[in-house]
Amino acid sequence: MAKANAAFMKPMNVSAELAVVVGKGPMPRSEVVKKLWEYIKKNKLQDQANKRNINADASLKAVFGGKAVVNMFEMTKLVSKHLS
Repeated sequence: MAKANAAFMKPMNVSAELAVVVGKGPMPRSEVVKKLWEYIKKNKLQDQANKRNINADASLKAVFGGKAVVNMFEMTKLVSKHLS
């Protein structure tokens, strides 16, 4: 169990597109997700009618592969493509 936790906390490199939103890496995946949500809330990008959806601005569209709206579960998958 400690190994899985250690892997989750391992600092990862952040792509240039994602760095615009969360800052320069490397940083653990948990920190990336935390900063991503801070950005979403600060810019009021969470859909008011359906809180599971994120309305992307120009910076997030680059991270989301050009998609204007993604749900929070899809967001995690799209963000992981920007971590190495």
